[in-house]
Amino acid sequence: MFKSCKSLILLLCCALAMPLALADELLRAGHPDRYTVVRGDTLWDIAGRFLRSPWRWPEIWHVNPQIANPHLIYPGDVLELVYIDGRPQLRLRRGTVKLSPSVRSTPWDGAIPTIPVDAIGPFLTRHSVLSQGELDNAPYIVDFADEHILGGAGQKAYVRSIEDGNHVKYEIVRPGIAYKDGDTGEILGYEAEYIGSSELQRTGDPATIFINSTEREAVIGDRVVKAGEDKATANFTPHAPGMPTEGNIISVIGGVNQIGQYNVVVIDRGLADGIDAGTVLRIDQRGETIRDVVTPDSRDTVKLPDEEAGLMMVFRTFDRVSFGLIMHATRVMHVGDKVRNP
Repeated sequence: MFKSCKSLILLLCCALAMPLALADELLRAGHPDRYTVVRGDTLWDIAGRFLRSPWRWPEIWHVNPQIANPHLIYPGDVLELVYIDGRPQLRLRRGTVKLSPSVRSTPWDGAIPTIPVDAIGPFLTRHSVLSQGELDNAPYIVDFADEHILGGAGQKAYVRSIEDGNHVKYEIVRPGIAYKDGDTGEILGYEAEYIGSSELQRTGDPATIFINSTEREAVIGDRVVKAGEDKATANFTPHAPGMPTEGNIISVIGGVNQIGQYNVVVIDRGLADGIDAGTVLRIDQRGETIRDVVTPDSRDTVKLPDEEAGLMMVFRTFDRVSFGLIMHATRVMHVGDKVRNP
């Protein structure tokens, strides 16, 4: 009887300790009990005030069942940290509009986005990656009207070939570098540099397009692809990959050599590998292979260990590659560094 009571007391103590252990695991030291949202905040930044790992906020987010449309958070809203049965929960307290870490279709309506919109906005809707087949089959500019050798806004261009008149809006893109698997060297797709927007004026071979706007001058050979109709989103539910994942940073947008916070990077894993928007990955700085200058054999080398360098969140995925934003950096990162489950 005494042993049974002792076992029961031990089980009760363990049950009571579990919520406290969860709180210690999730919450950062010195966290506030409440926070009032201000303009310019992101959900990641707000969660970082409460949590050790900001991307884990869905684990403690409480959706108020009395809120009819719990999808938005706005400046002036108040987040409160409460404990239910010893477990931490984040709750929204406000009078008019509400929040949930759910996906929204339009991030530019005053609601707080998950991650900075200005850092990822240009990549949300434009064509950014083309497969070999898309590149081979895309119509391309063969000439410009009025003897122009370059194309700019307000000019006409001739394209081979567009026979479908049902689609009017087209993007002009320029094939760029090949995105290659960091381990095997396999080509996974090609960079599609955005040049400008255009409208179809006449079908045929050649077809005629009118260039509405350009970020760079169009040249002969630039591809013409249908503009997407999807609405952009900058609100995602962060989560770890659904399976063990390991890949590589294969490019960084902007031509920088050293990668830091809010840089956009390309990784060699995509939809085919189970990666979707909102996936959070740890970045490990790849350890160098150095020569051992102490050993008598001058050919001896040592592979240094990989070192944790930061966190990224995927915001757009393609079949074989994905774009991610560096959310946290503890050391400089480079193309070739590894990405893994956080």
